[in-house]
Amino acid sequence: MPLPRHAWTRTRGAGRARREYRVLNIPREQWSSRHGFLLATIGGAVGIGNLWRFSYVAGENGGAVFLLIYLACIVLIGLPLMIAELALGRRAQGDAITAFDTGESGRRPAAGWRGLGWLAVIAAALLLSYYSVIGGWALKYLAGAVTGALWQTVGTDYGGYFRLFIAQPAEPLIWQASMLILAVLAVAGGIRQGIERINRLLVPFLGLIIFALAAYALSLPGSGAGIRFLFAPDWSVLAQPGVYAAALGQAFFSLGLGMAFFITYGSYMPRTFALPACAATIAVGDTLFALIAGLAIFPAVFALGGDPAAGPQLAFITLPQIFLQMPAGYLVGAIFFFLLCTAAATSMIALLEIPVAALTHRMKLRRAPATLGMGLLVFLIGVPSALSFGVLGELRIGSLGILDAIDSGVSNFVLPVIGIGTALYVGWGLRRATALAESELGDGRLGRTWLWLVRAVVPVMILLILLQSTGLF
Repeated sequence: MPLPRHAWTRTRGAGRARREYRVLNIPREQWSSRHGFLLATIGGAVGIGNLWRFSYVAGENGGAVFLLIYLACIVLIGLPLMIAELALGRRAQGDAITAFDTGESGRRPAAGWRGLGWLAVIAAALLLSYYSVIGGWALKYLAGAVTGALWQTVGTDYGGYFRLFIAQPAEPLIWQASMLILAVLAVAGGIRQGIERINRLLVPFLGLIIFALAAYALSLPGSGAGIRFLFAPDWSVLAQPGVYAAALGQAFFSLGLGMAFFITYGSYMPRTFALPACAATIAVGDTLFALIAGLAIFPAVFALGGDPAAGPQLAFITLPQIFLQMPAGYLVGAIFFFLLCTAAATSMIALLEIPVAALTHRMKLRRAPATLGMGLLVFLIGVPSALSFGVLGELRIGSLGILDAIDSGVSNFVLPVIGIGTALYVGWGLRRATALAESELGDGRLGRTWLWLVRAVVPVMILLILLQSTGLF
């Protein structure tokens, strides 16, 4: 049977309002199997962050050295924090806000901790608002690659093609809405029949496609330069302060940390699932997807004379030009953009579930109307991002356009701050025995090491890199 939900209720007594903690025996959906949970969670973590963002951020930050720092962030920060988030979610059996609202021995935590849950839900909605825009770009390119319009209309001027498309007043909104509709349909179906079923189909297919693309790229003459770029370190890059912030930001964005993703998915996780093993499997699976994506992109970029530091335009300008030079490039291009769309869709489903879970749990709304309403709200929030390269192109936040400013603010600042708060809550807000029991790591050497990482190493490392990225350290 599903574990009971936790809830706070207001009662009257002694002439004043007081709060008491009680348990409501309300059935809650759970994953049907460990296999389904892992596929859904890996699908939620794997997305544009692994395929598009990882490649261009690695290209801008020196390749191999960035990769080493990124892997260190995954092991020392990402995995311990993922275990903490999964443990919080499974303990609360509720939404992200409830996870920070479930105190010890019936005592309610301080309001600051509860605000952290609200911030995580808001961050997920903001991320989805511009993530859906980029997913719409991928869907537009997929349609163009399949119909041939992408290859026939513009020749090799993909910079002009891309700029013309994103500057349109309506077309980016149409593609953004199309991607959101796909996510809404999946989330409205529920945990088992919607999210889990979709990921069972898409994630294995995603893995097969990316392996095939990597094998094809490695077979191209001159691909060795791309392998060296990704795996032969240039140690001078360590002197560049920005590479550390970039690696941490990519680890948070790629794994989905700090946005209550693991808290929400963990809340549907039965006690029969071994939490540490699940977390390790998810971290390894997500990292492998990013590495194989690098092997699919960098060898092709170097073999055909592309620029690995092309930045965000890598997927939408540089790679289409490269596909034109490849044998069977039209087919490879269509497969790549299908891969990008699929990865975006699985992550959008996960992001949408976070605020939907909050609505259904706290406001007792039915899943279908809650999902539809949240999808519409996210679309409206994302309109400025979709139009930030056209109608709203002159509107700047500092030196950045709207989409870039939201991306930078959420990924590089808000998510790390939530990560610090989550580590402190689990490490210090919960009793030591509770934290170790919920993590399933026990009071042995492994459990004590994890708790030490969560209490001290994770928040300090995140804070130092955060201060470094702002120029304050």
